[in-house]
Amino acid sequence: MASINTTPLLQEVDSEIEDSDIHESLAVRDNKPLFKPIEPRDKFYTVFVIFYILGVVTLLPWNFYVTANDYWMYKFRDTRIHNNSVTGSQLMNKTTLQAEFTSYVTVASAVPSLLFLIVNITISQKVSANKRILGSLFGMLTLMLATLVFVVIDTDEWQYLFFMITLVIIVLLNVCSAILSGSVFGIVGNFSPVYITATIGGQALGGIFAALAEIVSLAIGASSTHSAFVYFIIGNLTIAGSIALFVVLTKTLFYKYHIEDKFLNISDFGTTSSAQLVCHKVVFRKTWIYGLSMFFVFAITLSIYPGVTVLIESEGRGSGSKWNDVFFIPTITYLLFSIGDYLGRIAAGRIQKPNKESVVLLLSLARFVFIPLFMLCNAQPRYYWGVVFNKDYQYIIILFMCAISNGYLANIAAILAPRKVDDFEKEAASLMTTVFMGVGLAFGSIISLVMVKLL
Repeated sequence: MASINTTPLLQEVDSEIEDSDIHESLAVRDNKPLFKPIEPRDKFYTVFVIFYILGVVTLLPWNFYVTANDYWMYKFRDTRIHNNSVTGSQLMNKTTLQAEFTSYVTVASAVPSLLFLIVNITISQKVSANKRILGSLFGMLTLMLATLVFVVIDTDEWQYLFFMITLVIIVLLNVCSAILSGSVFGIVGNFSPVYITATIGGQALGGIFAALAEIVSLAIGASSTHSAFVYFIIGNLTIAGSIALFVVLTKTLFYKYHIEDKFLNISDFGTTSSAQLVCHKVVFRKTWIYGLSMFFVFAITLSIYPGVTVLIESEGRGSGSKWNDVFFIPTITYLLFSIGDYLGRIAAGRIQKPNKESVVLLLSLARFVFIPLFMLCNAQPRYYWGVVFNKDYQYIIILFMCAISNGYLANIAAILAPRKVDDFEKEAASLMTTVFMGVGLAFGSIISLVMVKLL
């Protein structure tokens, strides 16, 4: 805090003092108001709910693409067999595109996400968070509409071209998603941990939402394409609704109190804003252990989920039961994992233990055990590893433990990292932690391609 100036108002300034010294002393003065404004209430928990929904939307393209397993199995099936849906026998003898599509989706999602999470840090001081968020949401909506159009187009004669087009759309969707995610986490870092938990919980809730939408669309009993059409309409409506809700968010007094007041100029003499005084090297030194924990959490998870887990079949696969042939993967692989991930994130928001960064890092590293455990489950097709855990309940226990630990440790790192820095560094700390997450996602997704080929 600046010292009190005791110089009389009419006293002449010593001519030997340079103008630059005067401006420097002015620039570092305490610009805080004498009395801090009273924090407004978050009426009807409006901001909390909107951050929850924005958390859902940040990963919506990823969740909707990987969860629509039945649709992709149909699109990349053996076209010599003309069916409106994929039968159990076809799923037991997957084509190369069917077996490897999810792993390619993971890579096409994670790599651009990482690159643009980094880009988001560099442009965060030049382009406002509001513009970045709205621009990315409109981009996501346009690309998801294109996905909806391809549902009704017959692509059987050009499967590989459709495969490449789909990957391009996924790359562009995840560019938008990365900018959205980085921007949302950047601004929510200025709020209390409750709102950080809401956003992170929303990401996990997005997986639950996507899985339920897929299950409902399959339960309709229509063909794979008709079910997918309903499924992707739900996704488009969700993004459109989030655009309207974000506009509402920026108008609330609670949001303005926490965001707009933090970016006022240090002085009235044309100096740069406080955000421009952040030294990213200093922030990195304070938070790198939590960032590394975030990296290992997502690298380990993405190395086997969903690339390997989507190939794990029920012990009764091919028996003609709808549960085994149709609903097992969306219900267990996606819905159960998302529920476990969500519960883990919510628990972390309430408990916030351990709060020692070295312990968080060690627990994150310990999750490596899940990689061999999943590889020994009943994933098909396989050529090298034997099946040890061939019962459904064994796979369910392993999956649920992996999901809970993923959500818990990810949220712990996200909550505690901003506490290691000063107030004006919180946005940078949140963005940096998100970049570590992106590196983990990219690394894990590349490893998943190898893991699928090693089965």
